[in-house]
Parts: sequence; structure tokens; C-alpha cells
Amino acid sequence: MTVIRPVVVMGVSGSGKSVLGQALGQSLGIPFIDADDLHPASNKALMAAGTPLTDEDRIPWLKVVAATIAKGVNEGHPSVVACSALKRSYRDLLRSQVPDLLLIYIDGAAEIIARRLETREHEFMPATLLASQLATLEPPQADEAHLRVPAELTVEEAVELIRNTLDLSPATPPR
Repeated sequence: MTVIRPVVVMGVSGSGKSVLGQALGQSLGIPFIDADDLHPASNKALMAAGTPLTDEDRIPWLKVVAATIAKGVNEGHPSVVACSALKRSYRDLLRSQVPDLLLIYIDGAAEIIARRLETREHEFMPATLLASQLATLEPPQADEAHLRVPAELTVEEAVELIRNTLDLSPATPPR
């Protein structure tokens, strides 16, 4: 049986993390968690007001995200988590609690992401914060366990690419 690793679907706001994460979790038969739901009210208020988060704002939230992923792994329930994880230091923090973490990096041109943001409504993340997210983004490096998924793919194509790359046939039962 293939062991399914805990996964973080990462990228800037509007890249499709939540949509892909939900579809991937369903495809793999493991829980999906949206890290946006773990933000404290203070972070949500800042973003809703168009104020980019600082590291000081993000670190406590990322510690909660890491603890949530680690708890699932420790209980034998790996999950798929949608989390921006924009900087290497943020991903290092996540891996400090979940060393086996696999990143699915949704990579797309700013124009594609901006078009998506124009047509979506989000509780607290306005399209005006895209520039700050792109400025903060540090794509995963070769020494980070990751898979790059082009933002241009449909959700179905992205799930198929991930499953094929990880050699997870549709019949693979969850761990």
C-alpha cells in the first residue's frame, strides 16, 4: 500500500490552493484543511483592510497550521492543507513539526492569478494584496520536497498530474 504523506498546497492568494486542495484530498480519501480557517481574527481584520501581514502576524498562525498537520499525522490521518507558505522560513517552520511534508506549489503568472482574483469573493483577502504576496513569494527550492503544478491546468488536470507524479493510482486506498 502506498503511504500518503501530509501535503501543503501552496501559492499566492487566488492561485487555486483551496480548490485544488479540496479536490486532491477528496481524490486521496484524506481530510482537507484550509489554513485560512486557522487565522486569528486579528489577521483576518488586517487583510480585510488591505494590510499585508508581517512575519510577526504570520508566525503564530503558521505554528497553529503546523500543529494541526502534525496532530493529524500523529493520529494516522495525513491531510491536504491549503496554505500560502510563501517564504522558505515559513515552510521550514511547518517542516519542523512535519518533516515528511510534501509541497504542491501552484505556479502561475501574475496576470492569470489577477484574473482569477477578479472573479472570486473571499472573506478577508482582497485582490489588492496580490502584489505583496508575489513580492513575498520564495518558490520551493530543489532541496524541498515539492511538486510544481502550473496554474493554467484545470483542477482535474492538476489532480491527475499530482497522482501520476506520485504514482498514486485512483485505486490507492488511504493510509
